[in-house]
Amino acid sequence: MITILITVAAISVGGYVLLRMKLTSAMCTSHTRLDGKTVIITGANTGIGKETARDLANRGARVILACRDVGKAQKAADYVRESTGNENIVIRKLDLASLASIRQFAKETLEEEDRLDILINNAGVMMCPRWETEDGFEMQMGTNHFGHFLLTMLLLDLIKKSAPSRIVNVSSEGYRIAKSGIDFEDIHHTTSYGPAEAYGRSKLANVLFTTELAKRLDGTGVTSYAVHPGAVETELSRNLPSAYPIMFFLLRLASPIIWLLLKTPVQGAQTNIYCAVDESLRDVSGKYYSDCTEKETGKEANDEAAAKRLWDVSVKLVGLDDKKVN
Repeated sequence: MITILITVAAISVGGYVLLRMKLTSAMCTSHTRLDGKTVIITGANTGIGKETARDLANRGARVILACRDVGKAQKAADYVRESTGNENIVIRKLDLASLASIRQFAKETLEEEDRLDILINNAGVMMCPRWETEDGFEMQMGTNHFGHFLLTMLLLDLIKKSAPSRIVNVSSEGYRIAKSGIDFEDIHHTTSYGPAEAYGRSKLANVLFTTELAKRLDGTGVTSYAVHPGAVETELSRNLPSAYPIMFFLLRLASPIIWLLLKTPVQGAQTNIYCAVDESLRDVSGKYYSDCTEKETGKEANDEAAAKRLWDVSVKLVGLDDKKVN
């Protein structure tokens, strides 16, 4: 009973916050054109990734949809082409839970593309049971961070060649769940696991990666940004029933109200778009944004030593040559 009361109270408070966020949701007002530019968006077959693809395609970009489910990606590509008139939409298979798939995707991209102006690391997994990636990583950290880390590193020379260019990492305010930071002694959560905590740490990793990347790319013309899209009506919560059944049940009861409070995918995509195109960010890098505005981050996201250690650990775990990425 106490658990139910606490959950109801949390939903009520959360609903109030979500309503304020939805009503004050900012829209990207930049009119920047992207003719002749190439963009890669991971997880672009649904939700904010699909709407980000539509917006950037409408600006004239060549947009590569990097998706695990090619069938859904084809439907998303049709939607983007039909709604923008831009036929230069490409589908490439990418499974971020497989280092082999990431390497194959990068190989094909480097062979077929002569430039990469914007990389949007948008795909994600949220609050799933303790699953593992193909390579034995905990699924949320493996997909949300390690997968995007390897992808970015493998494409980095092409991104540098295309400078000025941008890298956008979709994080979340959920990073604040990880109050104690990243547990480097058990980064795969083998001794203990909580879906929310693991999600928070993976989103914290996105922020730390962004700031460390900005330092290492200083002077190259490549800038990086971390983004909180807000609470959005997407498929990201599809794992809640198995991870938190009671919470999911209560959320289902309150779904008519919650649906009114959530941002639409179009609204949720705006900060992605803003960080990808807005002229005012041309010389800014390593910052965190929500509702098209720079936001302060908590102390766990400002830990320079943790960011450096995460970089070194990531290089080792994904099998990169650290001499080539430092």
